[in-house]
Amino acid sequence: MKTIGLIGGMSWESSLEYYRIINEHVKERLGGLHSAECILYSVDFEKVEKLQHAGKWRQLAELMTSIALKLQETGADGIAICSNTMHKVAEEVRESLKIPLIHIVDATAVEIKREGLKKMALLGTRFTMEDEFYRRRLKEKHGINAIIPGETDREKIHRIIYSELCKGIVKQSSKRETVRIIRRLAARGAEGVILGCTEIPILVKQEDAVIPLFNTTEIHAKAAAEFILS
Repeated sequence: MKTIGLIGGMSWESSLEYYRIINEHVKERLGGLHSAECILYSVDFEKVEKLQHAGKWRQLAELMTSIALKLQETGADGIAICSNTMHKVAEEVRESLKIPLIHIVDATAVEIKREGLKKMALLGTRFTMEDEFYRRRLKEKHGINAIIPGETDREKIHRIIYSELCKGIVKQSSKRETVRIIRRLAARGAEGVILGCTEIPILVKQEDAVIPLFNTTEIHAKAAAEFILS
């Protein structure tokens, strides 16, 4: 079994899900008392969030790289950044490593293509929705087009993530608002929705939506588990 290095804590609520899913997948595949060999480095999200909103992505790239290198030195055979937003600096991190980085966009694209879908909606933080790194990789590497909500809806989703979900707060009013946004995106031709924030699956489930939802937390965690078992 390989060892996966997890960069978590962004937020720790979703990192809990990574740990659970990875271990459940390994147990399902191997049976018995098997569990995953992993090393988790959990950051102080307060510091990360402040750098994100200050636009200090170079500092964030340096932080993520230093953590990834520590995990590599500790014995990790591969790295997974447990956050969609922080994949904005994933290429900088990957270039510094001698081991693979399991990219959340690539893992998600595999599942989308398996369903034969081409036009997706993307929900996430304002950074994930508005910056080009996520949609560009989907389009250029995988041939998948992604649309995003209008400006007002983007701000609502961003606020729900940082002010509620990252603090473990789940409001039914926010769930209804998110479902409404998904319906609006479906009306614009979206064939499915990428839940491009690892906290959003805490809020909405497939039964809440009129089109398929792609839970990036689950998809990425299972990809990490498959790496461990490969």
